[in-house]
Amino acid sequence: MSTFTSRRRALKTLALGAAAFTLDGARLAATSMETTAPPVLKGRINHSVCRWCFNDMPLDAFCQAVKMLGIPAIDLVGPKDWPVLQQYGLFSSMCNGAEISLVQGWNDRQYHSKLVDNYSAMIPLVAKAGYRNLICFSGNRNGMDDETGLNNCAEGLKKVLPLAEQHGVILCMELLNSKIDHKDYMCDRSPWGVELCNRLGSEHFRLLYDIYHMQIDEGDVIRTIREQHAYFAHYHTAGVPGRHEIDDSQELYYPAIMRAIADTGFKGYVAQEFIPASPNKIASLAQAVQICDV
Repeated sequence: MSTFTSRRRALKTLALGAAAFTLDGARLAATSMETTAPPVLKGRINHSVCRWCFNDMPLDAFCQAVKMLGIPAIDLVGPKDWPVLQQYGLFSSMCNGAEISLVQGWNDRQYHSKLVDNYSAMIPLVAKAGYRNLICFSGNRNGMDDETGLNNCAEGLKKVLPLAEQHGVILCMELLNSKIDHKDYMCDRSPWGVELCNRLGSEHFRLLYDIYHMQIDEGDVIRTIREQHAYFAHYHTAGVPGRHEIDDSQELYYPAIMRAIADTGFKGYVAQEFIPASPNKIASLAQAVQICDV
């Protein structure tokens, strides 16, 4: 049997399990994997995928699928699940678990004490596990102006940045759209995030540039990547509109975007964060990796 035929069969097994993955299905997927080698990717893009988009699959089964597709990392996984990733030789490319929520963030001083405690505990854990990126959020505006939000974020983050610097951990604030998905979120434009980076003046605070979110709120994605890439530690993808597959059903042309990222010399991770609309979720993930593997 050819490698291609064998891989298609294994993908079919995993795809069927994406809708309702049983323990027996996970075992069958593992058996299929033994007869297939991961695809050879080009190496210009370091691929990852966000765990939450595939939460209906048990983590073990998801790790098997990710490994089979040649994806080396998974995003948005906390300490309790790191041992499972490690079992499969997968990297935790964007750690989480220190944040309070997307809406309760560093822009509001009432949350600083809790956030400082959370991040002070999490930063050493991230470093000890051999990881480097830890997500954080601005929080919602709740009537707050940009300048106050910037000042409050800088004030709070300065309390944990020395620890991040000591441990080699990068705090990554995600850029999210406030038009569709996260109404009132403050860090909803790259210039705001870049200004916060400049005020903090540390290589250990950078931005998570979410391509989907920024296409909605500001557009001009490739120009922004070329001009501001020094501030971006990580990227997320998804199709616009709808946040589904990144195929030709949506308005972004991801091969060009990936080439722009690669041309900046970026060595971090690009994580798929689309919500599969197809019932064949693993096939959608495989297609997304191929689209982005420029």
